Amino acid sequence: MFKKLDNMLERFDKLTELTADPEVLARMDEWRAYSKELADMQDIVDKYLEYKKVTEEQEQAKEMLKIETDREMAKMLEEEIYACKDKLEVITADLRVLLIPKDPNDDKNVIMEIRGGAGGDEANLFAYELYRMYVKFAEKNRWKVEEIENNSTELGGIKEVVFNISGKGVYSKLKFESGVHRVQRVPETESQGRVHTSTVTVAVLPEVEDIEVEINENDLKIDLFRSGGAGGQHVNKTESSIRITHLPTGIVVVCQDERSQTKNREKAMKVLKSRIYDHYQSQYQKEYSENRKSQVGTGDRSERIRTYNFPQGRVTDHRIGCTLYSLDSFIMGDIEEMIEALIIADREIKLSETSDLD
Repeated sequence: MFKKLDNMLERFDKLTELTADPEVLARMDEWRAYSKELADMQDIVDKYLEYKKVTEEQEQAKEMLKIETDREMAKMLEEEIYACKDKLEVITADLRVLLIPKDPNDDKNVIMEIRGGAGGDEANLFAYELYRMYVKFAEKNRWKVEEIENNSTELGGIKEVVFNISGKGVYSKLKFESGVHRVQRVPETESQGRVHTSTVTVAVLPEVEDIEVEINENDLKIDLFRSGGAGGQHVNKTESSIRITHLPTGIVVVCQDERSQTKNREKAMKVLKSRIYDHYQSQYQKEYSENRKSQVGTGDRSERIRTYNFPQGRVTDHRIGCTLYSLDSFIMGDIEEMIEALIIADREIKLSETSDLD
């Protein structure tokens, strides 16, 4: 671990020189890349420098203890040595956490997709409640929510909704929400009072930049059509809605939220790029996960990840065995405690996988 830290410190010093070099400053793309790498390393370097400082203080105290003849002074030096030892243990633990490879998508915005699964109308109604839950959570974090596609039902449910959430660290907070969400409750339409089980699928895709996904225009099939449902005469008479099919993967994106065909195309392309990126990333993650000891899971949408049990007022995440008895507030967007538990569990798994760094 410390060899890696020494190499990182050397690289940090080199980057500091490069970002101050006038010739590099003249090449802004290169300078930005160096600056980002420098910023990403800052916390680790600061912590390692703290480790080196405490180590030096401990060594000095040990050397002084060897020649100290005064009993009281020797006792103080021994206490200082033990205090440094405790500090070094804490700093070492912090360094292990900081050295966990960062998910390159953590700082990105997300495209979320929620679809009603098994359970008919009840599943669609719960899909709406999950959508509302994530919107309220976004509002608490002062994130921006922009709806892209919404296929709602007459009863107030949602067959499918696609929306963008943008803000600081959105993906890092929401990436573990992908999967099957199961609800157990008595539907309003159930006259016998029986508990039904329904499911909703959630997908969280990192929003990608143009440079990350190259799309050949010849690989796209684009169809224009008129929107149905609410929206007035303009929506019904104008072919502003757009359907884009990516032929190599078969991925289809529909956008009819905006009246402008151009804006709908922009939104649809944003979703398409994220889905294509996710398609290939999922293939890689599937191969990689087979070699991992365990994982919290961020990509398998067939995996049942959570149960919302309304009769008992509890929500359980099956991946980490965490149960909260605060379903009423949870479904209204107070999901931070569960998200933090998932982040900690994932960190612990990664720490155990990197224990061979010593």
